[in-house]
Amino acid sequence: MKADINTEICCVPGDESAPITPDDETLAALSAALGHPARVAIVRFLKNHGACICGEIVGVLPLAQSTVSQHLKVLKSAGWVRGEVDGPRTCYCLEPLALERFRAFLDAL
Repeated sequence: MKADINTEICCVPGDESAPITPDDETLAALSAALGHPARVAIVRFLKNHGACICGEIVGVLPLAQSTVSQHLKVLKSAGWVRGEVDGPRTCYCLEPLALERFRAFLDAL
C-alpha cells in the first residue's frame, strides 16, 4: 500500500535574504551554553538559590569540582552567570537579566 504523500509546498519563495544580526549571535551563544544538562541544572540551581559559592553547586551535582568549574566558565562566558572572587572562593550568581533577555530573544524569533 502506497502512503499518501502531501505534495503541497511548505515554503513560499520570497525574499531569501535573512541577515545574521547581533541578536541572533547572542541568542545562539546563550543557547549553546545551555547545550549540556549540567549547565541547565546549574542555571536552575542559581535561579532558585541566588548567590552561592562553587562548592555548593558541586554538592548538588554528581560531578567533580573541576568539571563544575568548567561548566561555570562556559555559562559565565555566555552571560548566564556572574562570578566574583571572594578570598579563596569564587561566588557565582545568575546574571539578573539573563533569563529575561533569553525569553525576549525567543519571543522575537
